Amino acid sequence: MAIPGFGEIAEQLRRSTFLVHSGGRGSGSGVIWSSDGLLVTNAHVVRSARPAVQLWDGREFEAVIHSRDPLHDLARLHINATNLPAASAADSSQLRAGELVIAIGNPLGFVGALATGVIHGVGPLRGLGSHSWVQAEVRLAPGNSGGPLANARGQIVGINTMVAGRLALAIPSNTVRGFLSASPSDGRLGVTVHPALIPRPASRARTFGLVILEVDAESPAALASLLPGDILLGTEEKSFTSLEDLAGALQGNGPRLLRLEFLRGDYTRIRRVTVQLGSPVAARSSVAA
Repeated sequence: MAIPGFGEIAEQLRRSTFLVHSGGRGSGSGVIWSSDGLLVTNAHVVRSARPAVQLWDGREFEAVIHSRDPLHDLARLHINATNLPAASAADSSQLRAGELVIAIGNPLGFVGALATGVIHGVGPLRGLGSHSWVQAEVRLAPGNSGGPLANARGQIVGINTMVAGRLALAIPSNTVRGFLSASPSDGRLGVTVHPALIPRPASRARTFGLVILEVDAESPAALASLLPGDILLGTEEKSFTSLEDLAGALQGNGPRLLRLEFLRGDYTRIRRVTVQLGSPVAARSSVAA
């Protein structure tokens, strides 16, 4: 079934989508949220303090990171520009299975690539915490992260974030609104982690841990000498039971110290490290923090 004005809708979405270059490790996408230079993308897309942003018309800007949310994998950027073609957002709570959706992004170097599909569902997914996801049967590829998922009227219903099996997962637009209206936190660790159950030699029980896969250069984690392969167990006050616990431990503002417990090689010996938090730029994540 043809949708009246679909070409114009797709073109407007392209103009509201931007390309992000950050950290020299590929590129991602993002959405122009307001005409005065407010931009939204995934936290894991922006890996440097001053990411480079390229708009649809070819203009390039150095963006300022205003805030990041490691828990929901969102980042708020700002560029010095006005009269931008901002997208409009829909109420994601009104989404229903079977609705047509459009994804715009920059996968594998193809700028402004479009994919269409249908909503599969909205809600939490097993293994990904209690957060709600917009789940759509849309083909995404590396470079789509941070870009818009829109309804047939071109209104944003989610920010594309990852692929799980055959489904594209997007952060609901209502979650994005909540992030933008919340007080920012400067909590940053600068690691990519993966949850795992760790065997403990002293018992048959397994302990929840967050395995560090990557450590960003010059991040608080790097300055504290944390390494890939280390396993974060918790703080001195509380053991981690989910990714949300790490994100919660990083919340706050201003210079402060966080005491972490972790394993390195020997599972019988718990190590401790003090991390300095409170730098002006907050770090990555979803599976990053």
